Amino acid sequence: MAGNISDPSGSKGANILLNHDFSSGLSSWHLNSCSGYVISAETGAQGGISRELSANYAVITDRKECWQGLEQDITDRISTGYTYTVLACVGVSSLSQGSSDVLATLKLEYHDSATSYLFIGRTSVNKDSWQKLEGTFSLSTMPDRVVFYLEGPAPGVDLLIRSVEINCSTPNNNTTSTACVSAGDDNIIINPQFDDGLNNWSGRGCKIMLHDSMNDGKIVPKSGKFFASATERTQNWNGIQQDITGRVQRKLAYEVTASVRIFGNNVSTADVRATLWVQAPDLKEQYIGIANLQATDKDWVTMQGKFLLNGSPSKVVLYLEGPPPGTDILLNNLVLKHAAKTPPSSPPDVKNVTFGVNIIENSTLADGTNGWFPLGNCTLSVKTGSPHIVPPMARDSLGPSELLSGRYILVTNRTQTWMGPAQIITDKVKLFLTYQVSAWVRIVSGSSGPQNVNVALGVDNEWVNGGQTEVSDNTWHEIGGSFRIEKQPSKVMVYVQGPASGVDLMVAGLQIFPVDRHARLRYLKIQTNKIRKRDVILKFSGLDSGSYANTSVQVRQTQNDFPIGTCISRSNIDNEDFVDFMVKHFNWAVFGNELKWYWTEPQQGNFNYKDADDLLSLCQKHNIQTRGHCIFWDVDGVVQQWIKSLNNNDLMTAIQNRLNGLLTRYKGKFNHYDVNNEMLHGSFFQDRLGKDIRANMFKTANQLDPSATLFVNDYHVEDGCDTRSCPDKYIHHILDLQEQGAPVGGIGIQGHIDSPIGPIVSSSLDKLGILGLPIWFTELDVSSINEYVRADDLEVMLREAMAHPAVEGIMLWGFWELFMSRDNAHLVNAEGDINEAGKRFLALKQEWLSHSRGHVDEQGQYNFRGFHGTYNVQVVTPSKKISKTFVLDKGDTPLVLSIDL
Repeated sequence: MAGNISDPSGSKGANILLNHDFSSGLSSWHLNSCSGYVISAETGAQGGISRELSANYAVITDRKECWQGLEQDITDRISTGYTYTVLACVGVSSLSQGSSDVLATLKLEYHDSATSYLFIGRTSVNKDSWQKLEGTFSLSTMPDRVVFYLEGPAPGVDLLIRSVEINCSTPNNNTTSTACVSAGDDNIIINPQFDDGLNNWSGRGCKIMLHDSMNDGKIVPKSGKFFASATERTQNWNGIQQDITGRVQRKLAYEVTASVRIFGNNVSTADVRATLWVQAPDLKEQYIGIANLQATDKDWVTMQGKFLLNGSPSKVVLYLEGPPPGTDILLNNLVLKHAAKTPPSSPPDVKNVTFGVNIIENSTLADGTNGWFPLGNCTLSVKTGSPHIVPPMARDSLGPSELLSGRYILVTNRTQTWMGPAQIITDKVKLFLTYQVSAWVRIVSGSSGPQNVNVALGVDNEWVNGGQTEVSDNTWHEIGGSFRIEKQPSKVMVYVQGPASGVDLMVAGLQIFPVDRHARLRYLKIQTNKIRKRDVILKFSGLDSGSYANTSVQVRQTQNDFPIGTCISRSNIDNEDFVDFMVKHFNWAVFGNELKWYWTEPQQGNFNYKDADDLLSLCQKHNIQTRGHCIFWDVDGVVQQWIKSLNNNDLMTAIQNRLNGLLTRYKGKFNHYDVNNEMLHGSFFQDRLGKDIRANMFKTANQLDPSATLFVNDYHVEDGCDTRSCPDKYIHHILDLQEQGAPVGGIGIQGHIDSPIGPIVSSSLDKLGILGLPIWFTELDVSSINEYVRADDLEVMLREAMAHPAVEGIMLWGFWELFMSRDNAHLVNAEGDINEAGKRFLALKQEWLSHSRGHVDEQGQYNFRGFHGTYNVQVVTPSKKISKTFVLDKGDTPLVLSIDL
């Protein structure tokens, strides 16, 4: 039995609860849809629980739901900015076996928004003892009503409460309420290993069962004594679930770990997903993917993932789903905890790295094919007649280089596309270094059509793309790419592959070398200053020349006008910390999904513009410009089923309705539109309706909203790793649209890039720049598990964009952890900490602001050169101080600004 805890040591201040020890019965307490009474000290033992004769306790009975219990309104007795300590002595009765969880929770009610629930703490209680329940909480804003209550045991189990205290412990200077997660190591899931049967679990559209073994004893728990199955599943979304409403807090990151496997229906592997179903107070639903993996019928596998809630939901359910109907999902245990903060990265060790040195053995072929071997049954031989010059992209990285040998490997007798020359480079590759790949390649004439040639790496049997190009004539082609390895491999092989079987391949001057990407930054800074700055002459009047030397000038740039924006989603803007970072550091925005056709009209005639309206309203409030992404998306896999089912006449009508509905509703509100996304990677509308449909989309969009600039938008344009969307193909595609009369006004390069190399990116921009259209990076993100490497990647891309005259804007595809399409791409960690990549981003933003100070010269002028944007100039004479704001626009001649003193 727990000791008497009615007066815990270490508490500061008086207990704010009334009748905390039930000496006045249930006075000041309210029963939450259940019944209750108080057992006095003289009555004796109750429910089989021993107790001290000097203590009363409350019995809460007739409970039909887990959340039913005892509550007290404490609105007038708490304040923001303080941390409160909760200490309760609780028990249970009518419990047949095992233990049951008791939870302390706050209900926060607001007149103008959703009711939310704040989890304080929990304890696990056996049927024959009292237990201490502890926790803390603090509030950053004051709700209209605050109710404290105890809840948790399964329906039918009586909740016993001997005493409860809430004491104000210390003032809290942290405005974000995270104190309630004091028991961060505690599992939030109730009955996680099914020791209490299936209590607190339910089937999601199917039946669940409890097992100690299955399949004649071949399946047993990995841990504990039991596991559960979700069976008789008829839909992929059927599975096992637990309601966790009130047990998770907004703006905190949580980690889910589950041990799962599958069984039945002759399926040996299947995708299993952990998903969060969230319902808002307005009944709007959201599904949040937490984790997924390929589960097997052979063994238990561990699934892990993280999530964060931006808003205050009225209901939250965690469930497993995914396998095809008829396949059972087996769950051995599930842990849901407040996620531990990821330790910060250390900069990668680049000591003793010789940048620019080729790691390929015998790349000159002076020693025949020594160091090389044929992958497959092909034949390698050495010939002469290849280019002597280093390919341009490698030359830009390496600087002055020796000429190539003129020798090449001829690969014959190829019977598979993957056959070609290979080398093992395991011991030569270092973790976290960025390697550039360069070679000349060619095919023997006589092949049927263009051929892809790829420099590939086999990293522990995983294919890594080192660059590829399309070869279609009897000439040498440059191939360029990059790669990086971030986990220690046991084997790394490089090989050249790609052409169809029977096509002979020639490879010359293959180089793989680590790149010192910082070496290029000085050049990029000079280029940026040339194209993003303008000279300014401040001319002063009304001041005698004798006062010039005593007149000081201070110029500060308050905003750079170069567009740097971010992707946002409707759920993001419920998080005030996200919004604060966004409005401080970005001047443009694009919506991740909320303007896409599958979002605005998921079923025919069922429209949802509210999410886009909410996002647009926020952007307008903060003077943030917006891109419209996207009117159509030509990739088959993202087209709604109802659209696919239409005949061609109805499809044409639906397209016209989409254009009319979207562009009429938002006329003049979006500066750009991506008209038909990813036309180099998909062709749904063209396949159905013919080539003209693409140009007609542009023409109609321009008629409906002439103020919007209309973009093409595609991926892998800039990185040399996809022949479908290389710059030459993109240029041909744009020219083809223009020849059909499409008013293409801008080129979108998405920028989902790995291990970027500046000269490769710049080369692509140079090629696209010949069209004379503005280029935007529309969906830029970079990914590395190391924050410093991620910061380097981001800096490479931002500096290359700023230094190139054809680039007129950059959009990041998000910045907040758990709300990006790629893992390890975030600048801000889930709970708001800015990581190394974020710090680098903010440092670059500061670098691109111009400040200057000095004195008026002998001509009564002050000259400086600054980035385009908004400025404040402060002039202090011996007798007065004057402040003036001005805008520095683009221009080839100096801006002359007269200031009358």
